[in-house]
Amino acid sequence: MRLPAVRPGPVRVTRDIPIRVRDGVVLRTDHYAPADRSAPTVLIRTPYGRGGPLRLLGRLLAARGRHAVIQSCRGTGGSGGTFAPLVHERDDGVDTLDWLRRQPWWSGALGMFGVSYQGFAQWALAADAGEDLRAMVAVVTASSTRDSTYAGESFALDTVLTWAELLHAQTVSRLARQWELKRGQPRLAAALDHLPLAGADRVATGVTIGFFQEWLRHHDPDAAYWKGRVFADRVARVRAPVVMVTGWHDIFLPAQLDDHATLRAAGARPRLVIGPWTHGSPGLFVAALREGLAWLDEHLGGSAADERRPTEVSRGAPVRLHVGGPDGGWRDLPDWPPPATDTPWHLHPGGELAIRPPNPSAPDEFRYDPADPTPSLGGPLLVAKRAGPVDNRHVEARPDVLTYTSAPLTEPVEVIGGVRAEIHVRSELGYLDVYVRLCDVDRRGRSRNVCDGLVRVAPGRFALDRSGALRVPVPLWPTAYRFAAGHRLRVQVAGGAHPRWARNPGSGEPLGTAVTLRAGWRQVLHDPEHPSAVWLPIAHSRHQFE
Repeated sequence: MRLPAVRPGPVRVTRDIPIRVRDGVVLRTDHYAPADRSAPTVLIRTPYGRGGPLRLLGRLLAARGRHAVIQSCRGTGGSGGTFAPLVHERDDGVDTLDWLRRQPWWSGALGMFGVSYQGFAQWALAADAGEDLRAMVAVVTASSTRDSTYAGESFALDTVLTWAELLHAQTVSRLARQWELKRGQPRLAAALDHLPLAGADRVATGVTIGFFQEWLRHHDPDAAYWKGRVFADRVARVRAPVVMVTGWHDIFLPAQLDDHATLRAAGARPRLVIGPWTHGSPGLFVAALREGLAWLDEHLGGSAADERRPTEVSRGAPVRLHVGGPDGGWRDLPDWPPPATDTPWHLHPGGELAIRPPNPSAPDEFRYDPADPTPSLGGPLLVAKRAGPVDNRHVEARPDVLTYTSAPLTEPVEVIGGVRAEIHVRSELGYLDVYVRLCDVDRRGRSRNVCDGLVRVAPGRFALDRSGALRVPVPLWPTAYRFAAGHRLRVQVAGGAHPRWARNPGSGEPLGTAVTLRAGWRQVLHDPEHPSAVWLPIAHSRHQFE
């Protein structure tokens, strides 16, 4: 996929403009001005500096007849104050918009563009931007980070600590950063294994990271800490057209699809594009530019510099997604999720996975030891080179991983939508995690992950039945995947996936201070009274792929 075509126009760049916000902090801002001073404005607020890809984007926007305003969030990129994730983005965004409205070149039309944290900054401002906001481009992002941080009520250790290290790296010399990357980031690797977690930030960076410490402490979903840092209750108030671009292995995918559902329930018609991407995929960047620039052109007004061909970006349907698998491809749909039949694939003794209901059987057992935690492989991770589909055979060979595999498929099975599991377990410990992963096993026996999920169990969270078993519902990442004829479906059940999710110590100690590690046996039940299964949304459609 190529970058958008554009005929360059004259662009005037003014860097390091000081914009003073209500508490006196100065936010450094770059302005890419087109020849037409009355053109619409596109605002990007970022904690990642204003160079690199953002300079390219600024010039692309201006060449297409837009004022591009790129601002460093407070405490980053030369802006004053201290960076505290999500705390100041609403007020700083409102004050920046007030500054824009006072500029002689302001036309009254605003668009916003943002990837990852830049998208959080969009959602913080969007509901207060009024009718001036004409379009939003939200890429691998969401209005709320809380549920992604504590997915399944565990803790997304790899994502949070890697992000903290990435932000800190912006404050050190480029030479020191390159040396650390060349060495394979040994400090970060050591930090991901460190206990207690409250000391992991110092191991990774040499300093204490304020928000990392706060996120370890404020695990409770009802904590007042998160009230002003979550913008999900503001999404339905946004009337501007929104395009969402994300990937099946993105860390924020479930939360972004929640935002999509909220907009649809409010009567909006957002465009949704989901590709075979991870959070940092190069292909994602190109797709975001193409979709985003086309969306801004459509909703901010046409551009004389716009030379895109009509076929470059499909406008034929509100949803465009890539269906994975060897026979997959791109698909246009009228909505998300498409019609599908939730079909249970039951766990059976002997490691079998089948649609037929279970018969009486003895449970399977494994022992989980947090001192030797089951490792995570691929999937939704922050770092692209470690994320996405990988061969799972190494981890499936471990004694602390149970696998259940179907017979070879006689015809393709197409799964599109939300995937969920219900696993019935007994445990000698009250504190445990239940991890479930769906894989595609090809004719050569390679097992590649499709989607997964984890749920943290504590006493009282799920009811015990008369046999002492718990029924644990496990939401997996949504997916669109076509299992080919001759392939097999496989389900993994394990007690963790470290360091993507922080290991469960088994002791019930607080997240940040836990050091006591308790191993214990688990039983996975699959009898008629305990029908453990993974529920797959089997798509009805038989559309042709491109």
